[in-house]
Amino acid sequence: MKYRSVLYANYHTTQSGRASLTDAQTLFHREKIQFSREIVPLLQSLSKDAPIFDMGCGSGSLIQALKEAGFQQIQGMDVSQEQVEMAHSLGVKEVVLGDAMAYLKNNPAQFQLITGMDIIEHFTKDELVELLQLIQSALKPGGWAIFRTPNLDAPMATVFSQGDFTHENYLNASSAQQVMMACGYPQVEVKASHMQVASPVKEMLRKCFYACLSLHLKITLFATARSTRNILFSPNMIIIGRK
Repeated sequence: MKYRSVLYANYHTTQSGRASLTDAQTLFHREKIQFSREIVPLLQSLSKDAPIFDMGCGSGSLIQALKEAGFQQIQGMDVSQEQVEMAHSLGVKEVVLGDAMAYLKNNPAQFQLITGMDIIEHFTKDELVELLQLIQSALKPGGWAIFRTPNLDAPMATVFSQGDFTHENYLNASSAQQVMMACGYPQVEVKASHMQVASPVKEMLRKCFYACLSLHLKITLFATARSTRNILFSPNMIIIGRK
């Protein structure tokens, strides 16, 4: 697809940095903190020397969060030269330029954990099925795959799902479980993403407003004779699949 070569070449300049309204180092630090709260706590049972591959790793903020948590064998890959150069400038030397799908094809049963943050929405449905199967084959027995992706059940979901021209597919908790199980992950869990704002006062208000909003949405579902089971309202969702 031609648009990918155009938009991914300078993805930070045209999307991630522009959308965040901040400089690369500040964005990197903010993402690292988010991952330390959102992803690292999920890995308490994972050995610190487990081989980890972070695909579409961008500037390497998740890799840095994992390193600071004590994980030692981490590789990262991104298709954007700009993102790779940024990662190196920020001290994350584990990031290399490359096509993750091609790499996974050549490395079966190599990793205990494969992560993809804000990446699977960039693939068409056919590509995503192929990717999930490749990831499954690249995992060791009992290995994990963890993804973060926009949640289409969230209020104002288009802010994330349609906020990036390179997005190709959209999931909610139910469809995420469906495609993961179909692609060879017998154990699938979908969690709400971590939500927090920096100011303690604003965070207290946010929690109150979110509780009210969630109640309103649950009442709406009930009023339309639909179940609230397996529905998340967070802007992103975390998908965990075990081989």
